[in-house]
Amino acid sequence: QVQLVESGGGSVQAGGSLRLSCVFSGSGYEHYCMAWFRQAPGKEREGVAGIAIDDGTRYMESLKDRFTISQDKGKTTVYLQLNSLKPEDTAMYYCAARRGYCYRMLYANDFSNWGRGTQVTVSS
Repeated sequence: QVQLVESGGGSVQAGGSLRLSCVFSGSGYEHYCMAWFRQAPGKEREGVAGIAIDDGTRYMESLKDRFTISQDKGKTTVYLQLNSLKPEDTAMYYCAARRGYCYRMLYANDFSNWGRGTQVTVSS
């Protein structure tokens, strides 16, 4: 049974930074593609970044210059560093896990394990 627990969200001013963490509990971390999604009110959930066990990364093209995904395999923890935050980055950020290959495009329907989310609010 996989459990994902996010932390690190908060309220920041535009231009600020946050570091989100997602702890993976369960067995077989090495078999999973890990990803971050976000969902703003009234909008669809969108894939922000993903990381495979070989540390290969995938990003939403428009965010790759400001957001960085990484992982600590020993701690089975995935991080998302958010820099130069903008008000439009305001959303609930979710950690997700998918057993198997980490596709270049991140679609929520491909992921079966989800955390409860951590809120990121950016004020202007």
